[in-house]
Amino acid sequence: MEVKIKDGERIDELERKGYRIIQDKNRFCFGMDAVLLSGFAEVREGENVLDLGTGTGIIPLLLEAKTEGEHFTGLEIQEESAEMAGRSVLLNDLQDKIDIVKGDIKEASKIFGGAAFDIVTCNPPYMTEHHGVKNFEEPKAIARHEIKCNLEDVIRETAKVLRPGGRFYMVHRPRRLVEIIRLMHEHKVEPKRLRMVHPFKNKEANMILIEGYRGGGAMMKVEAPLIVYQSQGVYTEEILRIYGKI
Repeated sequence: MEVKIKDGERIDELERKGYRIIQDKNRFCFGMDAVLLSGFAEVREGENVLDLGTGTGIIPLLLEAKTEGEHFTGLEIQEESAEMAGRSVLLNDLQDKIDIVKGDIKEASKIFGGAAFDIVTCNPPYMTEHHGVKNFEEPKAIARHEIKCNLEDVIRETAKVLRPGGRFYMVHRPRRLVEIIRLMHEHKVEPKRLRMVHPFKNKEANMILIEGYRGGGAMMKVEAPLIVYQSQGVYTEEILRIYGKI
């Protein structure tokens, strides 16, 4: 199927099953956090997945390539990003496996209904501060700052759309870990697995990957750290495996 590529857009290879994605550097391009989340999330055969704030659809595309999940849905509030994600789905002929829905994370449970998914993933905006934001409707600002939704919106709606025993996977920043665990506990999406991501083995963590179970018991496993670089500009073998390069 022929898919239109607009001015300013480009097509990037995903190193998985020949899949490609349409991106626009003037809006927002996916980063390592999305790729690491796709490597951390465990999706089993026959499971249905919802990605909250899907942006260009990178996480549904990667999870469809990597797992045996049944169906993947991306929810995105920005019309142009959702439309671009939809074209990436068509570009890879995955319209039977991936749906892109334009909508607000705060309304996810109204859009999809309760207990509708086995898995929820999210790479949310990390920043609560709005200083330096000149245009609150600018795509990059919406992707990086809690303008359209906040952390509690994400976790509250996750709890509603997950079936009992369903799993939640999120990537975020270490400085908000206490808040994340508190909110997950309050909304009964119990934290079960945590992994810190460090740029180098002797540097402090700059990302966290966390898994929660809806209705799970109060016990969490802290996994070995994930180290990104073995030396300046040289990825570790684990990072290369996550990217599909080895």
